[in-house]
Amino acid sequence: MRVTFQNVFPLRPARVHEVCGAGAMGFAAMAAQRRCLWIRESWLTDTAAPQGLMSFLNPADLLLAHPKNQADALAVAEEALKDGALPFIVLEITRPLNLREGRRLQLAAKAGGTTGLCLIPEGMGSNAAETRWKAAPLFDTQSEDSTLQRWKIIKNKSGTLGAWSVKWDAQTRRINVVSEVAQR
Repeated sequence: MRVTFQNVFPLRPARVHEVCGAGAMGFAAMAAQRRCLWIRESWLTDTAAPQGLMSFLNPADLLLAHPKNQADALAVAEEALKDGALPFIVLEITRPLNLREGRRLQLAAKAGGTTGLCLIPEGMGSNAAETRWKAAPLFDTQSEDSTLQRWKIIKNKSGTLGAWSVKWDAQTRRINVVSEVAQR
């Protein structure tokens, strides 16, 4: 059975998902599309800037947390997921999660009905993740729009794998699936 984009996106609520690749931040911004807490360790030199994500979400809807280390970041994420006050939590991961940490995040997401997304370096996925995506930008010769991406599900606990070329439509604030033929 072939998986369709509509069956896997938007991301399944009350679960924690993962994304890796050069397009991971764009994937996270497009997936959030609403009020969101973005958690990133304070020692990392660059950061998610609300103004830079304006095409995807309202800067007023983006809360940034900069805990000291990954242990603190996991604690913030777990509490935010469990609380359920925000519909979407993004957590940037700097070291692999063990099964206990991943499972705690899943249980918190389920308790709060919140969707979680971990941005991970390639090869650092958790066995507890519901889905794992790889996001990569695609070069679009027909347009100056830089939102064309290739999204692949590389792990899916609830179904099969799939890949899609997608493009953000800033006017409608929606993700459009682009056919393979349209890319040529």
